[in-house]
Amino acid sequence: MTAPASTTAPAHRPAAARRGRDRRARVLPARPGARHAAGRHTAAVIGGGIAGLAAATALAERGVQVTLYEREPYLGGRAGGWPTRLRDGSTVTMSRGFHAFFRQYYNLRGLLRRTDPALAALTGLPDYPLLHADGLRDSFRHVPRTPPWSALGFVALSPTFRLRDLRAMKGAPALPLLDIRVPDVYHRLDDTSAYDFLEAIGFPAQARHLAFEVFSRSFFADPRQLSAAEMALMFHIYFLGSAEGLLFDVPRSPYPAALWQPLAAYLDRHRAEVRTASTVEHVGPTPAGLFEVTGDGTTRRYDAVVLALDAAGLRSLVARSDRLGDRSWRERVAHLRSAPPFLVTRLWLDRSVDPDRPGFLGTSGFGGLDNISVLNRWEDEAARWAARTGGSVVELHAYAADARVPRTVQEQQLIQQLHRVYPETREAEVVDVRHEWREDCPLFPVGGYADRPTVRTPDPGLVVAGDVVRTDLPVALMERAATTGFQAANALLERWGLHGQTLWTVPDRGRVPVLRKAAAWAGNRAT
Repeated sequence: MTAPASTTAPAHRPAAARRGRDRRARVLPARPGARHAAGRHTAAVIGGGIAGLAAATALAERGVQVTLYEREPYLGGRAGGWPTRLRDGSTVTMSRGFHAFFRQYYNLRGLLRRTDPALAALTGLPDYPLLHADGLRDSFRHVPRTPPWSALGFVALSPTFRLRDLRAMKGAPALPLLDIRVPDVYHRLDDTSAYDFLEAIGFPAQARHLAFEVFSRSFFADPRQLSAAEMALMFHIYFLGSAEGLLFDVPRSPYPAALWQPLAAYLDRHRAEVRTASTVEHVGPTPAGLFEVTGDGTTRRYDAVVLALDAAGLRSLVARSDRLGDRSWRERVAHLRSAPPFLVTRLWLDRSVDPDRPGFLGTSGFGGLDNISVLNRWEDEAARWAARTGGSVVELHAYAADARVPRTVQEQQLIQQLHRVYPETREAEVVDVRHEWREDCPLFPVGGYADRPTVRTPDPGLVVAGDVVRTDLPVALMERAATTGFQAANALLERWGLHGQTLWTVPDRGRVPVLRKAAAWAGNRAT
């Protein structure tokens, strides 16, 4: 089912989330039911990242008494932030690094519209430039957004695609990319690595660095470890499945001020209790069909529980809560793995970078450096610091860092690569620096799809949400977190006879009939 681009949610119910340009975006209507629970039901949401916030919001809006538990002192999960004091006396907000809010993230944007209907807290970056160490550059600024012209336009405009390379590609093995469906894509490609798939279709090596590897490393994994199904799904979401394109928005202010503090106030107005710096130690079912949640020395009882944790947190809590689910479910959760560690380095420099530097630059071939952000190009707090000091705020990312190399060595190497890409930074003095190491992103390994938990569990009162969760919708990264958060809430709302949350996604199949037929022909040949 589709709706015109002008479709918006009626004012009497929560925003349906879309409001994009793609007329073929898919709507999943909310299940009907009562509009308000009048406080008859209670739910604990464990995890205050995007998934937990989405679940808590949808439940609280229907009158469910929600308690949100978050281990950190801030909300937002991997898109959160916290204050830190620099050596020059400035108090600034540090975070886990840059996130791109793509326009096809319909459900995440619908969550943010609760407090910002016009999404004024976001601003669009003018380009998504990519640079390879051999000097080749790509850009998505002038690429058409509507498939299939988006992919064809990228090929036509990209210097990394040469005619002889395209002629050398093996068309038949690549045709399934033209009609990606979930979960069919996992049945076809989950047992192949992203690297091996690109090898099999003869994808040009230079273009591979600047197109596909950028996506695969967005999952914080080396292409040799990543399931080809996840990479193919990304290709569908951004190139051949959606007309929203590859340009994206970023918050104008640090994450807490722009996004999560307003949402926390919204939850408070809906009588939800938000408990940050609160670690849940144990969750257990009771004979009466309730759940006991123990944390911070207290135990409370709830009708239902949403586990909105990262892979390591979910694995750990389930291991400590030995009566949750059944044996098969617990074993699958125990198999979840985290991606290799990643590094975010933020530098406060005493001088500006060259004025023509983009706000964001994806890189390849520069050691461990995966991208560079000049935060003062778009974030107001960084811009104020730069204006006051004459300096700049630069952030570096290293995804899938090598755990065998000492961290201090990798930190220095990352800065050296910055000097290589932006030579003017060599003479800059570092006013202050923060190195943030994390190892809590989910790994989507080859053949791992079957072990990933779904939203529903063997116990109808226990649901799971997060970007690690398996869903039969074409979503990924932050949008998967928001979508499964709403799906978790919907599962509970349906159980209680309450009206659910409407969801939107990019189309769930190829857009062009002739290309779908070609993909089906190739798939039949492969089987």
